[in-house]
Amino acid sequence: MYIKRDFEDIFAKTIRSRKVLVVYGSRQTGKTTVIEKLLESSDIKRGGVLVLDGDIKAHRDLLNYQSITPERVRSIVGKAKTLFIDEAQKILDIGLTLKIIHDKLKDIHIVATGSSSFELSEEVGEPLTGRMANYVLPPLSFTEIASATSSATEITALPARLRLGSYPDVVTADSEADAIETLGQLCESYLFKDVLKWQSVKNSEMLSKLLRALALQLGNEVSYKEVGDIVGIGNETVQAYVERLEKAFVLFRLPAFSRNARNELKKSRKIYFCDTGVRNAILGNYLQLDCRDDTGHLFENYLICERMKNNNVKRKRVSCHFWRTTSPADGEIDYIEESSDGGISAYEFKMNPVKAAKARPPARFAKTYPDAKWQVVSTDNYPVFVAGEM
Repeated sequence: MYIKRDFEDIFAKTIRSRKVLVVYGSRQTGKTTVIEKLLESSDIKRGGVLVLDGDIKAHRDLLNYQSITPERVRSIVGKAKTLFIDEAQKILDIGLTLKIIHDKLKDIHIVATGSSSFELSEEVGEPLTGRMANYVLPPLSFTEIASATSSATEITALPARLRLGSYPDVVTADSEADAIETLGQLCESYLFKDVLKWQSVKNSEMLSKLLRALALQLGNEVSYKEVGDIVGIGNETVQAYVERLEKAFVLFRLPAFSRNARNELKKSRKIYFCDTGVRNAILGNYLQLDCRDDTGHLFENYLICERMKNNNVKRKRVSCHFWRTTSPADGEIDYIEESSDGGISAYEFKMNPVKAAKARPPARFAKTYPDAKWQVVSTDNYPVFVAGEM
């Protein structure tokens, strides 16, 4: 079953423009699939499409910057009006090559995809300044799946999303056993490949230990030193790996919110995974929700991911944080969005609607930020939150 992505209309418009469309995202999120579907549109197909794959050496050689010229590109592309380069980060100096194609062959529309932002973004960033529109395609969102089924069906599937995540091949798997097998293959064969090859690092055992340590810290503040002590590496090495894992779309950091008020945490961070299924696969834990002690943290992780997906597709300019002071008595807020105009929206996550109804904003936060909006998100109203309507 093909599930329409929220980005499709944006991608389609960009493909037909003079901008180079660059799509990032972890492996297996459907980047190639969605682009290939869009390139099947009658007008684009009629104009001709050339597809090149960075995984294929012959294709990499064709776009070698050392030998590229407008005439050579024209001979390669022929009469095609659209050039699609998959796994573009594998091609050396691809940004400079795309700049030549864009500037010299103005009738060609260009699409490039890549699974590693720290390779592809560095390659295309400066050469294509002002010439490209770049997007991150995450795993499927609540709204995308609900549009393919129904909101009621997707709400019923919440336990499965918390346990197994939202990667396309997982969501569309024929059985739970197939979904778990797919997750295992995703982690072992694809997801960490870009990190392991960074600076020729081959210590997969160390990376596995680090990921397990981070997965067990879900929902808590993370100390690089403490994690390093567990894994047996220095805190600077931990930080470097976390940054690489973030750029490979495995996890992300949520910093503490502060406007320099007294006692507020300023340098702390929490670490969440870009997909709850990947996090559980790292731990090998697919237990049902009523048999787990981390259900609340999974709900929290899921909601933040879904909210960020919605912000991403709507191009909302917000910075995301959590809030806490040095005093545990002051309480904590799970998630804060600060908009470009300085407005603050604070959200507390309580999976149980009964507990949610009793929740109140921390007094210290309410006093420090009296104009902030504060709301509680539970299983009763989370679809509104993830759709960006709260």
